[in-house]
Amino acid sequence: MFKRVVVGAIMIGLTGCSTVSDWFADEEELKIRRIPAIQNQITPKVVWDYNLGDGVNGYYSRLRPAFANDKVFVAERHGEVAALAPDTGKALWHKNFAIFPDESFWDDIARLWRSGASAKLSAIAAGYNMLFVASEDGLVRALNVDTGETIWEATVAGEILATPAMDEGILVLNTGAGILFGLDVKTGEQLWRSETDVPPLSLRGISGPAASNGGALVGTPTGKLQVNILNSGIPAWETAITAPSGATELERIIDVDSTPVVFGTNVYIVSYDGTLAALELHSGRILWKREYGSYRDLAVSGNKIYVVDNRSIVYALDRRNGVELWSQGGLKQRNLTAPVVTDTHIVVGDKWGLLHWIDQEEGSLVARYDLGGDDEDEAIYTAPIVVNDLIVTITRDGDVAALSAK
Repeated sequence: MFKRVVVGAIMIGLTGCSTVSDWFADEEELKIRRIPAIQNQITPKVVWDYNLGDGVNGYYSRLRPAFANDKVFVAERHGEVAALAPDTGKALWHKNFAIFPDESFWDDIARLWRSGASAKLSAIAAGYNMLFVASEDGLVRALNVDTGETIWEATVAGEILATPAMDEGILVLNTGAGILFGLDVKTGEQLWRSETDVPPLSLRGISGPAASNGGALVGTPTGKLQVNILNSGIPAWETAITAPSGATELERIIDVDSTPVVFGTNVYIVSYDGTLAALELHSGRILWKREYGSYRDLAVSGNKIYVVDNRSIVYALDRRNGVELWSQGGLKQRNLTAPVVTDTHIVVGDKWGLLHWIDQEEGSLVARYDLGGDDEDEAIYTAPIVVNDLIVTITRDGDVAALSAK
């Protein structure tokens, strides 16, 4: 009876806290995570959900869902990959690439209760009726989008930490070793490689490549935007976006980790240390620069650029001249994802599992949805994607959800 009373008292006491983890948070963190309530102007709701293994857990990852061929593709770090119906979330096929050391009869039986070693999946991308699945070990698989069957496998030197790009039948991969690869999308054959310098100290992430107009574009850890001819890998031009400064290696980190965004005849890129730039696509000439620092991808829509900076302040700028249109600091220090653009809003996720809708014109917070239950294990760690009229996102624990907001 005494034990029941004690447990009951503890549970009553817990109702006064937002979460049990508040006990282990300092005052500054509590101030950040106890976000003020807002009145939702639209009503987000979950249309479907799907659980995919263990997600990425506490590992650094940009393993983002993909949408193509009327399918939503999702993956988790340990090795599970699935294709889902976009309207219901029903699994159309499911594969597991976790590593098992042997292929004997008894090992096949052991698969029923053992999970194997992690495949360290790090990125997926869809195109050419294939799903390309990459790993931190430099392994790339091409899967049939309708069945999940492996078409080819290839290995490159270095960790693949960013989403591949593709165009003109070439798959472009950027690696942590500072090497950019071009592979034949049909066979996985290496067509070319291009190397760049890597400084002694850089961020864990790397720039995702972009492939457009006959060029492979990528940011470098030395603060440059580099363009290679897509068919040959030969460097076309490179432009320094920023330059190192400071006395220590930490102060001199100038990585360009965001994916270049090609829009019309221009390309937009941002560096970690504080330079957002617009350049001419064909020459690399800088059109304008502004002081915004980020390692997240930009979003460009119409005449606006949306950027989430290193402090998780959200900005909208005029893409033609870099003039700031508005800023939203109400989500500061919440470790926001890169923004995704819908018809009238932009959407970001945060480290406590909340999704936030921001008005495109005014920058005001118009809605919020608690998907992760204020739990860092259920953080939204990578930018959501737009699937028809839905927002599809995934948490660190592998919970996939599709939400509508009307």
